[in-house]
Amino acid sequence: MTTNLTQEEKNLLLRTARRAIRAELIKEKLPSIDLETLPPSLCEDGACFVTLTIGGVLRGCVGSIEATQPLIKDVRDRSVGAAFQDYRFSPVSQDEIDKIKIEISRLTTPQELNYQTPEDLLQKLCPHVDGVILRYQSRRATFLPQVWETLPDPVIFLNRLCIKMGLDQDAWRKLKLKVETYQVESFQEEG
Repeated sequence: MTTNLTQEEKNLLLRTARRAIRAELIKEKLPSIDLETLPPSLCEDGACFVTLTIGGVLRGCVGSIEATQPLIKDVRDRSVGAAFQDYRFSPVSQDEIDKIKIEISRLTTPQELNYQTPEDLLQKLCPHVDGVILRYQSRRATFLPQVWETLPDPVIFLNRLCIKMGLDQDAWRKLKLKVETYQVESFQEEG
């Protein structure tokens, strides 16, 4: 992610997300994407998370950490994942489709955060700015920067991220985890 998206590009990504969810809901083929007709920023490989809420309550969230396909295709695929493949929720129903609000978070490339001690890690995190990825052996978990809004204490933030990864909450104090941070450009539907 080198530059921020224009409002027109953001709107196009949000429309793409909604069309993909609607198509999957009625079992139609996902909308095709013609990269030749799109702005370069949407055709560059990009990673994103798509978050769905209803009345401010989480309804689904799926994303990618590594950029492996054009951003607009990643948005399309992650939208379907958030609506129908988030294991924490049942698939989105016809009754819910018009109530869902879509938020897209476009990720920067994760950077390794070098730290020596748990206290050093706490000092180096930037709450409300950094998304955080924890890795240990084959396990991995991430929280978007938006999660700081509900978990503003860095200790609790890391505890919950360890739990999400399937480890004890204080694993970040006892094990040398690989820590990466990233930032997001986040935007959502109006209303």
